[in-house]
Amino acid sequence: MTSHGRKPPSQFPSSSVDFPAIQDGREEPTGQASPASIPNHPPPVRAPRILISLATFNEAGNLRPLVEAIHQFLPEADVLVIDDNSPDGTGRIADELAAASPRVRVLHRPAKLGLGTAILAAMRDAIEHDYDYYINMDADFSHPPRFLPDLIAGMDRYDVMIGSRYVPGGGVEGEFGLKRRFMSTGINMYARLFLGLRTRDNSGSYRCYRVSKLKRMNLDRVKSRGYSFMEEILFWCRHAGCRFGETPILFENRRSGVSKIHAGEAVKALWIIAELGIRRVLGLIPPPASQEGPEDSTTNTNGPVAG
Repeated sequence: MTSHGRKPPSQFPSSSVDFPAIQDGREEPTGQASPASIPNHPPPVRAPRILISLATFNEAGNLRPLVEAIHQFLPEADVLVIDDNSPDGTGRIADELAAASPRVRVLHRPAKLGLGTAILAAMRDAIEHDYDYYINMDADFSHPPRFLPDLIAGMDRYDVMIGSRYVPGGGVEGEFGLKRRFMSTGINMYARLFLGLRTRDNSGSYRCYRVSKLKRMNLDRVKSRGYSFMEEILFWCRHAGCRFGETPILFENRRSGVSKIHAGEAVKALWIIAELGIRRVLGLIPPPASQEGPEDSTTNTNGPVAG
């Protein structure tokens, strides 16, 4: 598990205070500050407990290498695989991974119940088991695990970190067809217009949530079960007083299997978002909770970017 404690002297940058040189067992003055002037460091703190969920349906070709890649970049994270009775044997592979590692657990569901219900189940699991951060990832490698440390780094300042295609440095690698581009652009425009969101990538599901904020939310109020879930959950996070950040990612096309998004889901998503927005404008939903610190701003690994 990653340690957040004091680094050994050899790891201090060259701009740090020099320690006295040791020669023949005697300390030789260096002309630099004495050890007594070296600032005290806080005691080590507990590393955050992290849960990553992977909602799977026919991801047999992706699951094993994806879990391995996740633990390459976040070895301390636990992985919860939520499999909807995949006919290609994904659930069996998940059980094998769980048997081989205490960092992997599996939730088997009887049928394909939708991404939204899978994420809600994972959120409730994160709350029940007292995790600090909860991360959702697509199970097809479209969310590269190499960006996981950037999501975690942003949690020092924000309550929800979004892996964003639409901030400087973000984008899409490979083919991104006209239909998918229209769906993504349309959903994001609707979310900003109807839900009052300022974040730029509201449809992407590569995110990290602060679990203590999820505890304050009534997850039973979430209506979406499909494509609009990602926008609606941001709305309720804002309602709970969450501070949002975005960090750039490069979205990649799936490595194996077939995309499960279709135009019908996008149309349904637009209606759910519009309905929720109308209720907000008519005052049928209380205003968002008061927030402390920056609101709905975006960040990347080099610092904040205007939202």
